[in-house]
Amino acid sequence: MSQQNYIKDIARFGLENDQDKLLSTLNEFIEHNKSTKKINFALQLQSLLKDSIRKQSNQLMKVGSPTHYQSLQDRETDELILEKLTSDYSLKNLVLTEQAHDQLSNFLEEHQQIELLKKYNLPISNKLLLHGPSGCGKTLASYVIAGELKKMMIVVNLGAIVSSKLGETSKNLAKIFRKAAQEDCIIFIDEFDSLGKVRDYSQDHGEMKRVVNTILQLFDYLPQSSMVIAATNQKEMLDEALLRRFDLSISLELPEKEQIEKLINLVLKEDQFGFDEKVSLTKLIESAKGLSYYSIQKTLINAIKRSLFAMKTVKALKPKIDTQIWKDLLEEEKKALAV
Repeated sequence: MSQQNYIKDIARFGLENDQDKLLSTLNEFIEHNKSTKKINFALQLQSLLKDSIRKQSNQLMKVGSPTHYQSLQDRETDELILEKLTSDYSLKNLVLTEQAHDQLSNFLEEHQQIELLKKYNLPISNKLLLHGPSGCGKTLASYVIAGELKKMMIVVNLGAIVSSKLGETSKNLAKIFRKAAQEDCIIFIDEFDSLGKVRDYSQDHGEMKRVVNTILQLFDYLPQSSMVIAATNQKEMLDEALLRRFDLSISLELPEKEQIEKLINLVLKEDQFGFDEKVSLTKLIESAKGLSYYSIQKTLINAIKRSLFAMKTVKALKPKIDTQIWKDLLEEEKKALAV
């Protein structure tokens, strides 16, 4: 059946309030999208359908019943989630060192070949730590993993997770991990050092010890079909026992000459723009050293915009980027960041 026919049937059964046929057609539509490689759309539909069924089943419920308890849990967990998303990013959207690229590729391959590993009772790496300076691709790398594996990703709302109430942070973490286990999805925790920092018993009256111990237990019992990705700018602040629990730790550092060249090519991948010759590209790359991927990309895009605005007419087949503008923007960025 074509996509248009599915949509017509869904609209008809919805208007007729025929729940059985509506659910059946929606499930068929989800499978149709999976078979036509529209995986992210299928995952989003599947998640919406699950949430809707759960809410409908909880409309008339007995207080204290399992469905009532589940409804309360769902409501509490929703507050702890910043975003639920799927991704279209792939490895080609990410500029990495050769070592980091190989590590990430091997990690992805384990999940792409999960059935083969299960056949030989081999464990699947599902706890990943991304560390390095701000703006070097940690969040983007998590989107790439979600995109490559066609998995739903839960972005943790750290502000809601961390609580001043004794023991509440540990309970909140347990709720998120339980949710991930139910949905076979990815948990992404940014600024992980605020949760997993070294246990300083003299400072926190045992609360941080409890939080770290909870994370250790949650890591140990995380199903292999689920995954946790943690990101931090301060790896040295993480507890040693916690560091050992990660299956893989990938360092995403500031770009060198090779990575800066690749980033420029990635930004200009459509080949719509060229550079003028006011400043050599070699000098610009040298000027960009010490800045993050984010800062370099931001200044280059702003240079493209300003170059276009400065042109009286944009009739050239390939407009030129004013290299002096980009050089000035790079220097301004370094000054602002005290690099």
